[in-house]
Amino acid sequence: MPLVPNYSAENCCFAYQLLWSFNLFWRGAPIADSWLAPLGQALGTDGIRVLEHRSPEFHVSQFLLSTLPTVAPQLIAQRVKGRLQFLIRAQDQHAFQRNYSLRSLGSTTREKLQDYVAGQLGHHEIAEPFLRWTLDDLRVIRPDVDLAQPRYTAHAQYSYNLHLVVERSDISANFTTDQLTALRTMLIKAANVKNHLLSRAAFLPDHLHWLIGCNPDESPQTVALSYLNNLDHALGMHSAFRLSAYLATFGEYDLRAIAARR
Repeated sequence: MPLVPNYSAENCCFAYQLLWSFNLFWRGAPIADSWLAPLGQALGTDGIRVLEHRSPEFHVSQFLLSTLPTVAPQLIAQRVKGRLQFLIRAQDQHAFQRNYSLRSLGSTTREKLQDYVAGQLGHHEIAEPFLRWTLDDLRVIRPDVDLAQPRYTAHAQYSYNLHLVVERSDISANFTTDQLTALRTMLIKAANVKNHLLSRAAFLPDHLHWLIGCNPDESPQTVALSYLNNLDHALGMHSAFRLSAYLATFGEYDLRAIAARR
């Protein structure tokens, strides 16, 4: 009988902030954006919200989007292009080039967030010196993993960076040193198997932070559930974590930089 995962879409809920900059390239002159309101309405059924649209250059439509955790980045491109093409089909039946650019954004920049996760011990009071030294040794800091660099598919230039936080289910107890070591080992192993770029990770007595570059066909929810089940497996599948996680995108630009360009 196959094992039933302890963490699933049916029993978990997530706190999230998932933001994206999506560049669409027209073949010819862009059609006036009277399509913007109906496009936003149509995308709402896909879990995609249009926050802003502008044309910084000729032939370019740039969207600021937010999404639900169930939406994979690859789906963003498919739905925006497909639904917009449908709306303007009477004026142009082949309006867009095949290539596009999609970048994750956040409330803070990649550089600041990497420093924040790497410096987690400074944000928490840990009285026992041995435990503090242990937690310091368990940190993952990989300067060779550059999440600033875009990744590529056949038709896309993209960045898809996620900050994940999970918490111990029993708030009255802390992870042991052996458990934290097992979690670190599993986190690194899982990231390697999934072809994720693990940049930073911090292990605290009752919760974990990590930063990864993900693949565009994976939704944030899928990524989170996979890690929750892998990490729980490392501890014997005893539902060691809460049925939730915090998920946030990040990148080279934050919302203040987006606001400043207006």
